[in-house]
Amino acid sequence: MLAVNYSTIRNKLEDYCDKATDENETIIVTRKDEKNVVIISLDKYNDLIRAARNAEYLDKIDKSMEQIRQGKVVRKTIEELEAMTNE
Repeated sequence: MLAVNYSTIRNKLEDYCDKATDENETIIVTRKDEKNVVIISLDKYNDLIRAARNAEYLDKIDKSMEQIRQGKVVRKTIEELEAMTNE
């Protein structure tokens, strides 16, 4: 992970973009008033988004498992389910 001030990154943006994509580097661009930003490759960004989505799904599964343990379930036969879709 690199931390670079705004003036430096502005003068060498292409070099730092190449570091992000070619070397999988994370670049923190430091700015006034703590308005910092991060430059990462699109691949790394997509991985982060995918991981966040997976965490959301795992949380839903955990909540569902807890509901099952607490007996908060509704049982339906196949026929009842099919009837619900035909309504």
